[in-house]
Amino acid sequence: MSVDFALLLFVLTVAGGLIWAFDAAVLAPKRRAEGRTDMPVVVEYARSLFPVILIIFLLRSFVAEPFRIPSSSMEPTLEEGDLILVSKFAYGIRLPVLNRLVVDLGTPERGDVVVFRFPQDPRQDYIKRVVGLPGDEIVYIDKRLYVNGELVQEESLGPALTEEGFEVVEYGEKLGEVEHRIYKMPRRHDPRRFDIVVPEGRYFVMGDNRDNSNDSRGWGFVPDENLVGRAFLIWMNWRVGEWPEWNRIGNVIR
Repeated sequence: MSVDFALLLFVLTVAGGLIWAFDAAVLAPKRRAEGRTDMPVVVEYARSLFPVILIIFLLRSFVAEPFRIPSSSMEPTLEEGDLILVSKFAYGIRLPVLNRLVVDLGTPERGDVVVFRFPQDPRQDYIKRVVGLPGDEIVYIDKRLYVNGELVQEESLGPALTEEGFEVVEYGEKLGEVEHRIYKMPRRHDPRRFDIVVPEGRYFVMGDNRDNSNDSRGWGFVPDENLVGRAFLIWMNWRVGEWPEWNRIGNVIR
């Protein structure tokens, strides 16, 4: 079962605040009048945990939220097991739980790595790279990308192996002002060919592991209201049963 952590934090924050306020207004004066110093266990826990939960809720809702990379779809930029931070205000301030934009601080740029709620199942969070902005014409032929009539620059960096051991070719790609690396599988044919225009309020996204990514080529566009934030930092890489990869700590996501 999928747990809505934002909703859970919100409920805990409100519950803790109400218990604390009720104690301060009603129970505490009664205890003082009776000369007692004890307090109910529920109240004690609420008074102790409420400030901590409130700070976590505010930081996670408006500043930065941690995510774990569950798959290889963004290799070589992000590896399975990467623990990343996502800026929650990069594309505006949104109300927690309701996800309603209240302060507009900007929109994604071509090349940004973004986290969003999967359009086909908003309970799932996905991470991909923005390829097409609203109004862009995207052409995809023989694994090559054209944006607004221009071929996206890419330079072969030679053969490589994915974390799963698949043989790929690594390329350096430039989307807008962002230079990054991608993987392609030369032995895997991709018959998809399309010429589309990205609608207003939508984004076309792709994984950097181009032949092993479930992205806009398969299910369409990401609505603006589904955006969660921009990924900006790897703070740890830790796969279950393995030692952490210390060399990935602190890597900036481009």
